[in-house]
Amino acid sequence: MKFPTKVVCIATILMTSIANAQYTDEVNSNRPGKSMMAFSVGKSVIQTETGINYISENHDKLNYNAKGYFADLALRWGLFKEELELIAEIQYQKDSYQQYAVTSNRSALRQTTFGAKYLFYDPFKNGPEKPNVYSWKANHRFKWKQFIPAFSAYAGANFNFAETNLFANTSVVEATFSPKVMAIAQNHFGDRTVLVTNLIYNKIGTDFSSIDYILTVTHGINQNLSVFLENQGYNGKYYSDGIFRLGAAYLHKKDMQFDASIGTSIKTTPGIFYGGVGFTWRFTKNYKEIKMNKPGTRSKMDKKMDKKAAKSKRKDSVD
Repeated sequence: MKFPTKVVCIATILMTSIANAQYTDEVNSNRPGKSMMAFSVGKSVIQTETGINYISENHDKLNYNAKGYFADLALRWGLFKEELELIAEIQYQKDSYQQYAVTSNRSALRQTTFGAKYLFYDPFKNGPEKPNVYSWKANHRFKWKQFIPAFSAYAGANFNFAETNLFANTSVVEATFSPKVMAIAQNHFGDRTVLVTNLIYNKIGTDFSSIDYILTVTHGINQNLSVFLENQGYNGKYYSDGIFRLGAAYLHKKDMQFDASIGTSIKTTPGIFYGGVGFTWRFTKNYKEIKMNKPGTRSKMDKKMDKKAAKSKRKDSVD
């Protein structure tokens, strides 16, 4: 079922069109931010989200600097139900590291994560609120309902394939396997603005465990262009910092999106700056639109005709 309000479905949370099913007319991408939206891509839909970034890192106390690039890839697959999504995330980094006049080249898989997300609550499940045809004021008044978010939960695992911590700047080696869980909330404020909140417990049970958060606000400029502002916080034993990001995304076609963003850290231990571009594409050939009837919208005649059609179909199969 398509909704009358067409929202720009872009960036991290990114402007998910309000729909009874998870699938929307335009691609829903988590890029270019790092937060994860509450809604899935839709049953049987496959989506790729990829990007490449320049990164510069300087540490005041350890007196090192590193410059290079990292590439990331996320694969999202809607499986079994509209609310369920499987997610694979891979990040590869290659840079030149210099400390005390000694330079070395580093390259490794920095992140490999597999997990699943499930939508438990959708405030728009029964469709948008019906407009008041008699009152402009009633249609544009402040609505407390917009503070009720869609809610999802994510559970996954990190896999470490590197023998040494090339990018951790510590002698403690990360565990080969570590769990990751996340609570996800998504609010829609009007037709153009979306807030996504992620609360994350990452690398559970290891020396590198951390409790993190991501807040992303996306605003649609028009039906093709949106901008976003994001704050990500890390709170762990070996690494604590705050990252701010901003950027924009452009909807080229309904299944294709381009994006660009920059980000910087608050601290200088290390100070991090990066910027890059990305691309999102989804495969929808196997998708079959799911239509849900709102309570009370089907008449007795509709139900009677359905029963008659089903009876005729059974009779034809017997003949």
